[in-house]
Amino acid sequence: MAKATQDMTAMFKDVLGAFPVDTSAFDDAFKNSAALNEKLTTVALGAAEKSSEISTKWTKDTLAKLGDMSKAKEDPADYAKAMTDFASAQAEVAAENMAAFAEVAKKVQMETVELLMSAGKEASEEATAAVKKATNDVTAAAKKATSK
Repeated sequence: MAKATQDMTAMFKDVLGAFPVDTSAFDDAFKNSAALNEKLTTVALGAAEKSSEISTKWTKDTLAKLGDMSKAKEDPADYAKAMTDFASAQAEVAAENMAAFAEVAKKVQMETVELLMSAGKEASEEATAAVKKATNDVTAAAKKATSK
């Protein structure tokens, strides 16, 4: 009885040894994931930087126009005109800046889609190659096991 247990253990050891596990696919997947994350982070940081530049310029322009608007005027009607001019200029600048923000968002969206499509294509190709290699390895191991 004890000998039968040892024979089963040896058999399982031989069977499991005949089907080796290749961990390089996991390593490659991790490296590809890290590379994709790096690229996506670069896109996000670039967008944040550009958005910050737009916001900073908008703030500086607004403060400069507020400075002009707050200057003392001779005629009370000039205050109303200054306020109207400021409001009109702000509406125009707001439209320009919102369009700039929209361009940043559009660029981020396009770059992200391109990165994800590229990553999907690469993953598909790698998966196909891994399945083909695994099939060949299993077939070779099965032939080796049956020839014993």
